[in-house]
Amino acid sequence: MTNALRHAASTPLRGPRRYGAINWIGLWTLYVKEVKRFIKVITQTVLAPVVTTLLFFAVFALALGGAVRQVGGLPFVEFLAPGLIMMATTQNAFANTSSSIMISKVQGNIVDVLMPPLSAGELLFAYSMAGVTRGLTVALAVGLAVLPFAEIRIHSWPAVLYFAFCGSLILSLIGILAGLWSEKFDHLAAVTNFIVTPLAFLSGTFYSIQRLPEFWYNAAHLNPFFFMIDGFRWGMTGHTDGDVLIGGVALGATGAALWALCYALLRRGYRLKP
Repeated sequence: MTNALRHAASTPLRGPRRYGAINWIGLWTLYVKEVKRFIKVITQTVLAPVVTTLLFFAVFALALGGAVRQVGGLPFVEFLAPGLIMMATTQNAFANTSSSIMISKVQGNIVDVLMPPLSAGELLFAYSMAGVTRGLTVALAVGLAVLPFAEIRIHSWPAVLYFAFCGSLILSLIGILAGLWSEKFDHLAAVTNFIVTPLAFLSGTFYSIQRLPEFWYNAAHLNPFFFMIDGFRWGMTGHTDGDVLIGGVALGATGAALWALCYALLRRGYRLKP
């Protein structure tokens, strides 16, 4: 018997590897993989939203800056900037999770994520936090790009960070739901075009809801995007069209409900397992 065989024979057999309550290695690996996925195409995932936001900023500032010099006592460009930053943040957080899951399903490599010993909670955390990372990265990039054109004075850092995080997290979770539900890219495009984009545009991004008729004013308070943008704008400028505390609680409750729904669907393997 060779030395190698003697060593193998004398080595006790080991059982399945024990990860404990949380598979930290697997969770971190999936999170890093998702972050690297959007960093590799940073021109598309970060720089493109910056250019798009600057175009929106230029169009509205030039078209309405002269006619609407102030909104709620703020110069129009200062009112506009936080809304554009938050809109870019949320849209890219949604795009990160939804596209990742959808592409994996279409290409058939979603099995590479399902086979490792990762629980539904670990999958959910890794995917959603990667979406939050992309959202906050875009927020920082857009904020720096807008800074030369609009004076940004932070009124409350805790509010800015809270609403930016909540907005990114909620849209990341919606992106996970959209990715799980969609069976082809047309389905994902429908969610983007008929739900995410209209809610983002009709949330007070470009205007104050105080100017809306009573029906639309009340309807705006049913739009979670309004609370994201209004809270974020208050954190940056001190101006608000609603109640920041109510908005913060509403977003927290929305995030918790979406988290629970995503967890339940991932645990069932909804549209992931044959």
